[in-house]
Amino acid sequence: MPLFGNIFSPKKTPPRKSASLSNLHTLDRSTREIELGLEYGSPVMNIGGQSLKFEDGQWISESGGNVSGKEVQRLKKRNLQLEEENNLLRLKIEVLLDMLSESTAETHLVQKELEDMKSSSRRQT
Repeated sequence: MPLFGNIFSPKKTPPRKSASLSNLHTLDRSTREIELGLEYGSPVMNIGGQSLKFEDGQWISESGGNVSGKEVQRLKKRNLQLEEENNLLRLKIEVLLDMLSESTAETHLVQKELEDMKSSSRRQT
């Protein structure tokens, strides 16, 4: 018999106690909601004096606010148009810069050729 017992055979763990000692888990959902007030409703928050409610994955103005749903849609459409216009203008700027770079490079080449021709004509005279 080993001196300290067999360390490789752990003792059996005692059974767990039940998770809940109350009988609330036996009640149906509607009774639990009535008894415990589990009906939360949708989340509501107040920012800058405007009350917002979360419904169907979007925050909706509950207090009416200064902006209507049609106005929001109009502003979203205008925002999209401005973003497209901005992208087009960026593209145009890029093309213009490419054209400027190309003409600048050509001008430098012409100036260099002109200087070379002047220097060669000076040598000949």
